[in-house]
Amino acid sequence: MPKKVDRHERRTLIADALMRVAARQGVEAVSLRHVAAEAGVSAGMVQHYFRTKDEMMAFAMAVVRERNQARVTEAVARLGADPPPRLLLRTLIAALLPLTEESRADGRVALAFLAYAAVRPEAAVGLTEDTRQLVAFVASLLPGPHPDERAAGLLALMEGLGIYLLGGQYGAEQALAALDTHLDVLFATAPPATAG
Repeated sequence: MPKKVDRHERRTLIADALMRVAARQGVEAVSLRHVAAEAGVSAGMVQHYFRTKDEMMAFAMAVVRERNQARVTEAVARLGADPPPRLLLRTLIAALLPLTEESRADGRVALAFLAYAAVRPEAAVGLTEDTRQLVAFVASLLPGPHPDERAAGLLALMEGLGIYLLGGQYGAEQALAALDTHLDVLFATAPPATAG
């Protein structure tokens, strides 16, 4: 009887190989042949699971998204029930920043994917909805006027800090200090509570 192959497991193995190639050599090095060699499988097997480079890149980005969600969920769970909004935001953003070796590898892949998608909008279809949901969630936690714009600014800061961390311009302490300073500004602009 032939061995049953777990399709998701095989696709994840190939996506992990793609991520290693992209993180090490950049997205331009991602090809069926390079990914197959990295995964230790045939190019035909890679092509069986992913017909195009776009499919490979989208799946790798989905794996990065799942890993980020797991990191955020774990970090937020450690806060306990009903954490203060500022602490919740800091924890969420710190979990998304590339502060560890694993998250740096994922961050390099995400950055490569964003560069790839910048010239292939069809490859980034799902990112628009993800971004909208994240902005809405962050806005729901921010005090003061114009929460959507302020949330967009905070997330832009997070992306910029991520790029500086990946490029080596900032270390973890410097990035977290910049995040804390910005959160202090956002939460200091809250209107004073009125006595009820």
